Amino acid sequence: MALCEAANGAASLAWPRVLLFGDSITQFSFQQGGWGASLADKLVRKCDVLNRGFSGYNTRWAKIILPRLITKGNSPDSPAAVTIFFGTNDSALKDENPKQHVPLAEYAANLHTMVRQLSAAGVPASRVVLVTPPPLCEAAWEQECLLQGCKLNRLNSVVGEYAGACVQVAQDCGVDVLDLWTLMQKDTQDFSSYLSDGLHLSPKGNEFLFSHLWPLLEKRVSSLPLLLPYWRDIAEAQPERSLLGDGDH
Repeated sequence: MALCEAANGAASLAWPRVLLFGDSITQFSFQQGGWGASLADKLVRKCDVLNRGFSGYNTRWAKIILPRLITKGNSPDSPAAVTIFFGTNDSALKDENPKQHVPLAEYAANLHTMVRQLSAAGVPASRVVLVTPPPLCEAAWEQECLLQGCKLNRLNSVVGEYAGACVQVAQDCGVDVLDLWTLMQKDTQDFSSYLSDGLHLSPKGNEFLFSHLWPLLEKRVSSLPLLLPYWRDIAEAQPERSLLGDGDH
């Protein structure tokens, strides 16, 4: 995003961006207390945090639309960081949810493809973070499925296989990965409080995700300057010099 060019012809101000690409866990992340909202708050006046979450999507569909979300070339619109957060829908059981299900090998191949797509658009591996699906609380999610008139359509052990594939892709591609599935179950802890319905994140789960994702993103955005001067530093007599110039004031 860029601010409109000033009427006097001053150069436009490029606003860096962080792109969050994923399924419903990303789409809902800008709700109050969500991990996306926390990122946006942390980065206010340094860069935009773009929510490109698509509820119900899997990697088969995601790889088709990703090129449309990225401006090709090394331009000011090129993201400072990108998160790719899929797997919860891909790991749905084929017999119970064939529309969202993606076989494990294809899931891994699709993640590889998306990392390559980003690279081809000028977003190197050093700016990419993969996020595994969180664990599934089967008892709670089964209740949600019954309310929708269907059987339990996911298993935590299967989600774990997809999480493992995501970690392997990250290693193969040389990108960072946040292994939520493992972290939320570390030391056999009860992870049910991290989930609102057995699948989506609760407020506690959002806090958990943000606390582990921020260190990975911080190193990619820490050097970004505060855009536009602090109000005390604006030249009182000639504010245009501070606000429309090249940063000198």
